[in-house]
Order: sequence, then structure tokens, then C-alpha cells
Amino acid sequence: MENSKLIEQIKEKYEKLGENPETHLKGLLTAKPINYWDYLHIETLLSLQNPRTDFKDEEIFIMYHQMTELVLKMIVHEVKQIVSEPDPSDDYLITKISRVNRYTKLLITSFAIMKDGMDYDDYNIFRNTLTPASGFQSAQFRFIELYCTRLSNLVSNSQKDSLDSNATMEQRFEKLYWKDAGLNRKTGKKTLTLTQFEKKYQQKLMTLAQDLEGKTIEDKLLLNGQPGDELIKVLKRFDYLYNVKWPIVHLGTAQHYLDSKGENKQATGGSEWKKYLHPAYQQRRFFPSLWSEEELADWGNLNLEQ
Repeated sequence: MENSKLIEQIKEKYEKLGENPETHLKGLLTAKPINYWDYLHIETLLSLQNPRTDFKDEEIFIMYHQMTELVLKMIVHEVKQIVSEPDPSDDYLITKISRVNRYTKLLITSFAIMKDGMDYDDYNIFRNTLTPASGFQSAQFRFIELYCTRLSNLVSNSQKDSLDSNATMEQRFEKLYWKDAGLNRKTGKKTLTLTQFEKKYQQKLMTLAQDLEGKTIEDKLLLNGQPGDELIKVLKRFDYLYNVKWPIVHLGTAQHYLDSKGENKQATGGSEWKKYLHPAYQQRRFFPSLWSEEELADWGNLNLEQ
């Protein structure tokens, strides 16, 4: 009885699609069973590490960053859904942002792989072969920012007074905080790292920003009125984990390899990495209206771990 009901449901499914159910049922007779390695493309995945040197730990470096990009994709997966939801409830947002918080905590704890998982001297040799590539060039990091908050919150603190309300998208993009990592504001000269990144992603990022105007997660919060206490808690947690805790941990790892002996080595992308990574300089916040004036003033030293 159950089998016949199931077959009827399958037939109904394909008939609604305008398909012949019998053709699809016959296809099941010759279809191969799915395997773990086929479903996840394991052999392809494990072949994507191509070191540029013979140092063994370079492969760890590559795998770590590939893993990071997958976790960032998980975050993008969630924030895109939130933005697409016309009228998200508090419960919906709490569920989604709680997922994002778990992913972000994974990014934070995983930095131990970088800090303690590579030989110090080997890394400081093979890292030179990576120039001008830089984690700064992660487009997914920029996508997450654009989905989460209004573009005005991503403008460099030093540039906010130079923009008026009629500024074009191109003008606003030139003032974004992350441009400071590869742009000399006085001379207008850009590093190769920034130039290559803009060539590949700038138009895509600007198009996304245009599409998201008035639709970011921050916009949804402002339009829906005061969020409940539980939602505020998970949103602030996300803002803190992503924009304070993760950069601080990243900074600590960079200091371990670039400055632990007082050398103050240059980042592969040529940025002033201490200022670029430290949240006290970036002052990046996704949901500024949720924070008190005291918390905002102490952003770089904020600690929500108690």
C-alpha cells in the first residue's frame, strides 16, 4: 500500500513538471548508486592543492585558506537567504544568524592551524612566492559585508566627511575602508594586489551593492522596528565575532609570523597589516544602531566573552 502511494506521488510530481513519469522511473533502473566520494567530488577536492615551492607546510597553508573560503561560502549561503526573505520574523533571523555565528566561531578557532601548524622559518621563505596574492583579495569576504550592512558603514573613517549624499556608487566604492589596504590616499597610487582584485571583482561588487540598496540585513532590521532582545543578542554576537574577535585572532597570527622577532615584515599584499587587521582602525560594524555609544567608542577593545 505504501509503495503504490509512493509511486503515485512520483508520477504526480513529474506530471506537474510536464514530464513522462515512466521515463524517469525507467531511468532509475540503470542509474548508478551514489557514493560518498562521487557526491562530494573527493578526488577533485583533494587534487586542488598545488604548492609553488617544495616546503611541505605550504600545502597546509593552501588547504587552510581553501577551508576558510568554504566556511565563508556557508555564511554567504545564509545571509543571501535572509536578504531574499521579504518579511523575516525574529525567530527566522535568530535561527539564521545563530548558524552564521557557529560558522564564524569555526573561522576563529581554526586560526590555530595557521599559527601552530606551520614551521616558522619555512613559512617566512615560501610566503615570498605568494606575492602579490593576499587574503585581502577574498571576494566572499566583501560579499558578506555587502549583504549584511549598508555601504555607508563600510566607508573608511578618514573618508566619510568627503562624501555627500549625492555621491555615485563609483565614488562611494573608492572610499571603502578596505581600499586603504592597497591605496595611498595622498598619491592615488594602488598596489598590484588591489589593482588585480578590482579588475576581477569591482564591477561584480558594485552591481551587488546596487542590488542590495535598501535590502541588506541591517535595512531589514531598521524597517521592521525594534528587534526583540534575543535577536539583538545574536546579532550583536555576530557583529562582535566577525568584526572584532576574528580580526584580532587574525592579527595575532600575522604578528606571530611577521613581527614576533621585531622584524615587522611586509604582508604579501603590501598592506599596513597592523592597521588593516585591527578593528580599532577598521571600525567596521554591521549593525551600529544596536550598540551603545560606550561600546562603539571602545570597539577595538570590546570583549563579549564574559
